[in-house]
Amino acid sequence: MNVIIAKNSGFCKGVENAVNTALSTPPENAYILGEIIHNADVVKAIEEKGIRTVESLNEVPDGCSVIFRSHGVPKSFYAECKKRNIEVIDCTCGFVKRTQKIVEEQSEAGNHVVIAGEPTHPEVVGLLGWCNGKATVLNDPDNIPDRLSGENLCIVSQTTFSSEKFEKIIKNIRKLCEKTVAVFKTICYTTIERQFETAKLAEKCEAVLVVGGLNSSNTNKLYEIAFKRCKNVFRLSNADDLDYSKIKNFKSVGIVSGASTPNAQTREVLLKMAENTEVKATNSMADVVAKIENESKFKKGQIVQATISQATEEGLQILLPFSKKEVALSKDELDCEQFNVDDFVDKIGETIDLLVVELKPSLKLSQKMIRMLKEEEALSSEIESGKEFSVVCTGTNKGGLVSQLGTYSVFVPAKEIRPGFVKDLTKYEGKTLRLRALEIRKTGRKEIIASQRVILQEEHDAKEAEKLAKEEEFFSAVAAGDIVEGRVERATSFGAFVSVNGFDCLAHISDLSWTGVESVKDVLEIGKYYQFKVLKVDKENKKVSIGYKQLQPQPWDLAEGKYNVDDIIHGKVVRIVPFGAFIEVEKGIDGLVHVSQISHERIETPASVLNVGDEVDAKIIALDVAAKKMNLSIKAILPEPERAPRAPKSAEGGEENRKSRFTRRANNDDELSTWSEGSISGTSIADLLANAQNNK
Repeated sequence: MNVIIAKNSGFCKGVENAVNTALSTPPENAYILGEIIHNADVVKAIEEKGIRTVESLNEVPDGCSVIFRSHGVPKSFYAECKKRNIEVIDCTCGFVKRTQKIVEEQSEAGNHVVIAGEPTHPEVVGLLGWCNGKATVLNDPDNIPDRLSGENLCIVSQTTFSSEKFEKIIKNIRKLCEKTVAVFKTICYTTIERQFETAKLAEKCEAVLVVGGLNSSNTNKLYEIAFKRCKNVFRLSNADDLDYSKIKNFKSVGIVSGASTPNAQTREVLLKMAENTEVKATNSMADVVAKIENESKFKKGQIVQATISQATEEGLQILLPFSKKEVALSKDELDCEQFNVDDFVDKIGETIDLLVVELKPSLKLSQKMIRMLKEEEALSSEIESGKEFSVVCTGTNKGGLVSQLGTYSVFVPAKEIRPGFVKDLTKYEGKTLRLRALEIRKTGRKEIIASQRVILQEEHDAKEAEKLAKEEEFFSAVAAGDIVEGRVERATSFGAFVSVNGFDCLAHISDLSWTGVESVKDVLEIGKYYQFKVLKVDKENKKVSIGYKQLQPQPWDLAEGKYNVDDIIHGKVVRIVPFGAFIEVEKGIDGLVHVSQISHERIETPASVLNVGDEVDAKIIALDVAAKKMNLSIKAILPEPERAPRAPKSAEGGEENRKSRFTRRANNDDELSTWSEGSISGTSIADLLANAQNNK
């Protein structure tokens, strides 16, 4: 009997990660939501470890931890766990996460999401939980609902769905629908490879054994594919289901296993076949068993779990599964920035994941290559179609910047770093670059030619477009005289810049206060909101002038009742004119002391008695609030000087003599003032004030 084992057999990466995570998670207060995989033997092994399997989040107590299996869960589950302080150990397959993101974005865009898959499969149930709008699940290519004909559709598939059925569904939908149909081929590439290999194996073998859990969707798909091409297909959950008598007469037997089938189960089937004496007589089964044993241990590209047994200056010594011989792991292949042997001494006995890089001439393993391959997975169709990705610049050459993404080298030409000329390339070393692929070379030297400039330019253009749109909206809605609210952004010597609906307006310093200020900060505080009046709108030059004082009362508006005739005020001389002096009663209110109201004595000019800056008391003798006028008198609060006795009239020239001794002078208000040369000549206001104090 010739036995052919499918190359793509056993756990896929997503399932392997989920199983390994479950087996390494401390069982205390840990739960798994649903069976970790559709394989009874694996589920039993995890339950024996002490981790409980539950069917609902309601069964997980608050504050515990829950493992989400590779199938994924609805988006709302994450929010519920956060609310209940449940730690999420997320083992969702990377391909499933990508599909979740697609249906979420497409659903938010208003498209009707079509999922090709089994309606009750946990992955499909989870995907429906990421749709915010219309969604339909299709399993039968020949039963496409008519209601989809008038919709904009987005089509995805369950990652383990039949690729043949998916293609038929796409074809039939396109025949029916007139609107946009966006197709995302989300079947896992390992699933496609398994299905393709199963089809080829079934075509050339007389019988096929399909190994895996009976409720495993992907394993059942393999059975369906094989059954279409071979009359003798046998479904086995494990070695116990094998009835050798049914296959003993076949010359060639193919063996395939699903993504949720451990390699151990496939080996058990082979070993049971080898136990049959008739089979052993063929002298071929032993070779087959040995081959699969070797492949399960040393398969290029496979991730194996190894145990650290020693730590030396050269690296680590490790033990692989099913092997008692130590294997050297070079320090250059460890995923650490700098190797320090002391850091690994305490880790002896711990397990690490390693990638089988080479089998010949000797076994080569690497830990850092796992990280590089994970980064390389980012080189999906999304990046090829223009999706942004990030790398850290590791160096420069004459033409630009260089970096690494997985096994791909990344090159950014100097002209593609940013808009404009870059003189010093070295300043980008160690910096994270945001890139978009311009060209991907997958053959020979794997390289990505990328650009950061296109991203920065698009963002700049988008900001400018948004700015112009906001400006247009702003200027169409604002007009002189409007009352607006704005946030004070910054202060200058000439005024404040205020953000009004996102547009910078200028409040000149002269428009902040009726009494005048030296600094913006004397009136306004940076970061606070105030109301302003729009004074001028210049749409052509994109300028808007606003005022703060225009919404504040003027000092004269508050003078009514605050000041009255005969009140005594205290003020400062702010300016002197030939006919009098202006006294600042308060900021914004000045009163006039006429030259005739400064002193009881006659003075030539106000400047001969008063100086700017002098503080004086005066009486309000006239007040017109509406006209913003206040007349003051200093002499009104000064005592009148004593007058000398009047001399008797002379008989000779009496009238002329009297005119020579007295003079009459009218002031600007036609008020007659009489001055006596003999009594006050040479007497100053200071002397009068002193005399008045002494008389008291």
